[in-house]
Amino acid sequence: MFTTGRGRLVALGAVVVGAAIALSGCATSNPLATGAATPAGGTLIVGSQAYYSNEIVAEIYSQALENGGFKVDRQFKIGQREVYLPEIEAGKIDVFPEYIGSLDQALNKTAAGGVEDAVYKDLTSVLPKGLRVLKPAEAADQNSWTVTEAFAKKWKLTDIASLKNVTDPIIVGGNSELETRPYGPTALKSKYGITTAGFSAVEDSGGPLTVKALVDNKIQLANIYTADPNIKSNNLVALKDPDGLFFPDNIAPVVSKKVTDKAAAILDKVDAKLSQSDLVSLNSESVNDQKSADVIAKDWLTKNGLLK
Repeated sequence: MFTTGRGRLVALGAVVVGAAIALSGCATSNPLATGAATPAGGTLIVGSQAYYSNEIVAEIYSQALENGGFKVDRQFKIGQREVYLPEIEAGKIDVFPEYIGSLDQALNKTAAGGVEDAVYKDLTSVLPKGLRVLKPAEAADQNSWTVTEAFAKKWKLTDIASLKNVTDPIIVGGNSELETRPYGPTALKSKYGITTAGFSAVEDSGGPLTVKALVDNKIQLANIYTADPNIKSNNLVALKDPDGLFFPDNIAPVVSKKVTDKAAAILDKVDAKLSQSDLVSLNSESVNDQKSADVIAKDWLTKNGLLK
């Protein structure tokens, strides 16, 4: 959600709904580039971002659907929203774990934000025809502006606005598309008067390369998801966001017309169980224990009584 998201970094002004956009710098190839729209019935195509946490959730959805008798074709690591959103709109993907606030901002440039329910309601009203978003989980992988603990102490940083305290140059790091996000460097300037000294593209969605650049002081400010276990293990600080620069980013599946009520009910059961602490633990199993997404997903589903 980092996004470095998320992101999972999520979409922005450059997104044109319905257009096939592929930003240079996106750290991914597109496995659906030559695919055709999925016919009615048959296999459900489940997609994921090129972000380990999103892939874990997509694998949980996939195994739950298979357990319910559905055939699943996994199309994971497609990329960031500029790449995969047109694929969803074109009917080439049937189930995709999304983040409600970031998707709302991608589809509605004038979205007002607010609490989870308000953002979810707005999202349902702006989704392209033929798509729907199911019930959100408690789990959220929130975007954040993150600094090192030492940097926060030196400049007495608590929230995003307090970055105005910093008189040294601030280099921002994240996926290349972060530069044009509605919460990116331009928003820091327009909303808070914070001028950054440059941007360093680190194409791992707030992963270990971004964390290392932050710890090594190559960058001073990074967009990292709040469910990332690297925040705690590397003594990082996610700055508070009392002004709502980042929208609530609860996880929810965006689905096509091919997803029946039975399939939707399975996905709803998954998200009803997926808590915030669960998401952090799942991410930790990937980052710290180096477990694969399929193993992590199976263990979680079994623990929660969602596998036969």
